[in-house]
Amino acid sequence: MASLSSFRLAVAVAALLVVGSCATELTFKVAEGSSASSLELVTNAAISEVEIKEKGGKDWVALKESSSNTWTIKSEAPLKGPFSVRFLVKNGGYRVVDDVIPESFTAGSEYKSGIQL
Repeated sequence: MASLSSFRLAVAVAALLVVGSCATELTFKVAEGSSASSLELVTNAAISEVEIKEKGGKDWVALKESSSNTWTIKSEAPLKGPFSVRFLVKNGGYRVVDDVIPESFTAGSEYKSGIQL
């Protein structure tokens, strides 16, 4: 009986490892149209909402989805990084990544969130 329990435990652990390895880490790519006063982020996975908070900012500011997985904000004043990002995972709740986009971001750069989806 003990060997059957050990076998079931081994199968369960193997299944968890397979499921965990299928997850994708969410990334934010800074699109070519980004500048000091506008930020366009392209995600590698579908998410429902994206907001950023500038360095020293108190409020989250919503980005607009301009096309599939592309989120944009345009500002009159220069944006102040690093930027924290808050986003809504479809069927999964809100997640926050602090200082994921650095102050000296460059268009074409991709930044990893550390969050598996």
